[in-house]
Amino acid sequence: MRTLVGLLLLCGFALGADKDDLKPIFDGKSLKGWDGDPRLWSVKNKELIGSTEGVKLAKNTFLIYRKKQFGDFIFRADVKLRNHNSGIQFRSEELPEWVVKGYQADMAQGNWWGGIYEEKGTRGIMVNGWKGKAEKVVKADDWNTVEIYCKGEQIRITVNGLVTAELKDSVKLKGIIALQLHAGPPMEVRFRNIRIKELK
Repeated sequence: MRTLVGLLLLCGFALGADKDDLKPIFDGKSLKGWDGDPRLWSVKNKELIGSTEGVKLAKNTFLIYRKKQFGDFIFRADVKLRNHNSGIQFRSEELPEWVVKGYQADMAQGNWWGGIYEEKGTRGIMVNGWKGKAEKVVKADDWNTVEIYCKGEQIRITVNGLVTAELKDSVKLKGIIALQLHAGPPMEVRFRNIRIKELK
C-alpha cells in the first residue's frame, strides 16, 4: 500500500512539474516581445487586451510574438472574447502591416471556438471544433482555456480540457505565434497566462 501511495504521489508530482514547464511569453506588465498596432493593444491587470473600439479595421490584424518561432510545442492561454471573432495563430507566416497567414485556433461569439482555420489561405475551415464539442464547454463572455498541441504533423486543439479538433498536416511545421483582432463590428478580446513549452 505504501508503495502504491508513494507511486501515486510521485506521478502527481511529475504531472504538476510538467504543467509548470510551460514558460510565460507574456509578462503581464507590458507588450515586451510582442508587436502590433499600438492603437489596438494594451495591458491592464495582467491581461493582454485587444480592442477595435473607435477604430475601423480594413482587414484582420495581429499582435505578433517576435522573440521566437515555434515548431513542436504545447501552447496554453486563458481567453475572454467580447463580440465578434478572434483567434490564435500558430506555425504561421508574417505578411506586411501586422497581417498573418497560416493555422489558427479559431474562436467567435456563439460559434467557431475550438476549430482549426487557415487564415489567408485557400483551405478555410480545416476542422470544425464547435458543433458537438466546444459548444458544450465554452463559457460565453467569460474566461476559457485554449491549448494548442503541435508535434510533427499532429495538431490538436483543446478548450477547457476537451479535445475539440485534431488534424494531421505538414504544410507548415514551424512559424510565428500571433493573436487576432478581426475586421468588422467593434470587439474586444483579452488574454492572460500565455505560456508555451517546446517539445523535443
